[in-house]
Amino acid sequence: MRQVQAGRIATDPNNRREYGDNVVDSAVPDPGEIIDAEVVTDPLPATPQDTGYTAEGVPTFEAVREKIETRYGTAIGSSELASETAEGRDVEERYEARQRAAHDRLEQIRASMRDESDQV
Repeated sequence: MRQVQAGRIATDPNNRREYGDNVVDSAVPDPGEIIDAEVVTDPLPATPQDTGYTAEGVPTFEAVREKIETRYGTAIGSSELASETAEGRDVEERYEARQRAAHDRLEQIRASMRDESDQV
């Protein structure tokens, strides 16, 4: 078994290791070992990849549409997740309470304006 530590090759006849001991490095072959290799031809023909941009660097319609749909989906999902939490429900309840208070106050103002116009 060959082990490498700081560029030195060492052997461990007992195959024991403690903290800080050498670590087996299987990437270091024996000098006398024969390594078989085979020639690999290009297995895939070169096909142009769709990067989402034209040769001039302009984004394609499909790339822009996909980016918009992704952002829209993320926004919808975020709002749905936020509304499912206790904090999200609390925020919605406070918003609805403010809307009701604003509507009631507007009705009071309208009623007071009607009363003033009746007195004139």
